[in-house]
Amino acid sequence: MTGPGLLSRWLLFGEWRAHPVRALLAIAAIAVGVSMGFAIHLINAAAFNEFSAAVKSLAGQADIQVSGREALFDEAIYPRLAQRDGVALASPVLAIEAGVPGVRGALEIIGLDPFRAGAISPDLMGVPPAERRMDVLADDAVFLSPAAMTWLKASTGSSVVLRAGATDFKLRVAGPLLRARAGQRLGVMDIGATQWRFNLAGKLSRIDLKLREGVDRGAFERALATELEREFPGRFLVAQPNDADQESRTNTLSRAYRVNLTVLALVALFTGAFLVFSTQALSVIRRRSQFALLRVLGVERRQLLGQVLLEGASLGLIGAALGIAAGYALAATALRYFGADLGAGFFSGVRPTVVFTPIAAFVFFALGLGVALLGCLAPAFEAARAAPAVALKSGSDEAALSRLARVWPSLVCLVVAALLTLAPPLFDLPLFGYAAIALLLIGGIGMMPRLASFVFGAVNRIAMARGSQRAVPALTLARLANASGQAAIALGGILSSFSLMVAMAIMVSSFRVSVDDWLVQILPADLYVRQAAAGNTAAFGPPQQAALAALPAVGRADFLRTRDVSLDPARPAISLIARHIDVADPAKAMVLVGAPAAPPAGSMPAWVSEAMLDLYAVKVGQTLQVPLNGRLQTFFIAGAWRDYASQAGSVQIRLDDYRALTGDQDVSDAALWMRPGATSAELVKQVRALPFGAGLQLAEPGEIRAMSLQIFDRSFAVTYLLEAIAIAIGLSGVAATFSAQTLARAREFGMLRHVGVTRGQVLRILALEGGALTALGVACGFGLGLLISLILVFVVNPQSFHWTMQLHLPWGLLGAVAALLLAASVLTALVSGRYALSGGPIRAVREDW
Repeated sequence: MTGPGLLSRWLLFGEWRAHPVRALLAIAAIAVGVSMGFAIHLINAAAFNEFSAAVKSLAGQADIQVSGREALFDEAIYPRLAQRDGVALASPVLAIEAGVPGVRGALEIIGLDPFRAGAISPDLMGVPPAERRMDVLADDAVFLSPAAMTWLKASTGSSVVLRAGATDFKLRVAGPLLRARAGQRLGVMDIGATQWRFNLAGKLSRIDLKLREGVDRGAFERALATELEREFPGRFLVAQPNDADQESRTNTLSRAYRVNLTVLALVALFTGAFLVFSTQALSVIRRRSQFALLRVLGVERRQLLGQVLLEGASLGLIGAALGIAAGYALAATALRYFGADLGAGFFSGVRPTVVFTPIAAFVFFALGLGVALLGCLAPAFEAARAAPAVALKSGSDEAALSRLARVWPSLVCLVVAALLTLAPPLFDLPLFGYAAIALLLIGGIGMMPRLASFVFGAVNRIAMARGSQRAVPALTLARLANASGQAAIALGGILSSFSLMVAMAIMVSSFRVSVDDWLVQILPADLYVRQAAAGNTAAFGPPQQAALAALPAVGRADFLRTRDVSLDPARPAISLIARHIDVADPAKAMVLVGAPAAPPAGSMPAWVSEAMLDLYAVKVGQTLQVPLNGRLQTFFIAGAWRDYASQAGSVQIRLDDYRALTGDQDVSDAALWMRPGATSAELVKQVRALPFGAGLQLAEPGEIRAMSLQIFDRSFAVTYLLEAIAIAIGLSGVAATFSAQTLARAREFGMLRHVGVTRGQVLRILALEGGALTALGVACGFGLGLLISLILVFVVNPQSFHWTMQLHLPWGLLGAVAALLLAASVLTALVSGRYALSGGPIRAVREDW
């Protein structure tokens, strides 16, 4: 029998018919793990590809793009680039995000020169009616993409209202765009009209260059970049559209989030591997004498090994195939009804379609099959190694599990896991941290046989030393102390499921509590005010700032200005925050991390976020160069602060320094403190009564906290789902393991009935065994889960998102799940025991005659 012949098929299908529930649970666990991982991959791949395609569509047919390290730069550089040797055409572009009063979100406005953009970005050209061809140059006209028209409920000939600063103005919808991608909310205007309407005279976002035939793009790019950096240090970026830097920026936006979700999805696969192990281990123990008889009849060791591996592989094949199909369907459903950002907001507004990727499908299919084979490896070797003469004897079940009690492999796993927690991130990802968690789980589960033997043996010896014992506790302790291998299988299921649940619950709770505490510390004012319309064009000018500060109910007003700047073309832009900061006590304005440094006299201080320390390798006490107003400005790093709002990095500087360097007097937000005796209602009423008050968004600290935590929960909605799935699979696995072990002990129960143990006493023994095993498993699972959570909180999270958090244990949730596990195990043991006892004591021991 060299392959799955008649005997092999008979053994395989016979086992499935005998225990279909266990097989279905193992298949379901593998299918869930593969489907969730594959779906997350497909969703993010679709979003990433669509986002990249949208960026490419905006670039059109440009060969080279010149942009600034700041969002806008002076257009004086344009003639130089347009007249440079090798340039066939230069098209200036002004891209901004305009606020739309009364509508949540911003409209991306692209200002173009119609006479030049047509040859480089034809898709972005407006299509005016035949009788109004000159609308492409009109200062009151805008052309909208189909998605923008739908979003704004606009049509050709209607009007839309946009906001610049604190002023609203109306534009006429002159027509649609020639071509725009699905979900792309764009508005295109004449570049001169854009500069005038939004008070950005002389400003550009980028310049698209079309090169002459025969010009080497790579050589041109390098030469131009060198020239501009020499003459305008730290001011310009030169790149080819969708080059490696652009792909890196797009990928970095959500890579850590995507990888963490995928790893969480694969938690179900780990649980599936253990379910396959328990299924095959119990199956091998139950059929130990059958395999021994086959050996006596001439079946070779390798054939038995192949048989058990075939049984495990069949579970993996079916589970992985179902997982791939379910993952594709889940991804298509999620993209259609929920969008591509998975709650995190990275790719909002993108409308991708799912594309089946054979390579990814093969990888996840191989993962499902691999964990099934890994789970049945130890039982397969045990079936092949067992000596027929020993295996044919009744009562040799525990000997089959003796190899599981070896301690040194588990100790090696635990030591290596501890060492891996000290390793730095690899490719900006905590890969060694994930490996440490896997080894910690394997090592912890491997310690269960020895731990069960030690604990229950010690309890049994103490009970025996006390002299008088009742029958039920005595038999229970004797069984647990002397059959630690079988107990370890049940313990392993509890340990794997509960420890992972504990770790995930502690990590999410720690993050949520840390964010809440952080919000309390950074929101000291009584009322926060900003323009209700989103986008980067809404701001408060000096008149509006003076009006807010002069309100009778205001005792103090602070203002804040934010803008994005690029420090590394391969990374997303960082946030520059200018605000009032007391250098003597910066903790009033931020949550400091570590010891601050006193800035030298005459220097401009800056405070960097934790992400800056990791991503840009800067340190407190060093200097940092930031592009501002067209040149690099040097700041002294006076401290580091915790920022949960940006994982790309952020820098805080004093508002007075910012204004002195840039001349920009506008601000983005206002924080108002009430004077003594004033009320919140009074303050809100006075703000609303201002000439520009109707267009303001007002929020008290409590409202901002509630809104932020709601966004947090939405971002972690998928994590909560994966956690719930892990709990469900764990509970099912524990129930299946207890059920299988109880049913396999029918002969033992028959023997107990023959020596005088009543049916009720047997059921109490089972309930006590289930409760004792679950209690030990929950205790060990909590300890192991706590260790895993420490790795998640203090290793994986800082290396993934570049911020730290405090540890918080959700005792209520942990206690509820522990009680649920305990109840499930006891109930399963009782139900299975009643079934195992239903055949009567004589029938139960007939195989021993």
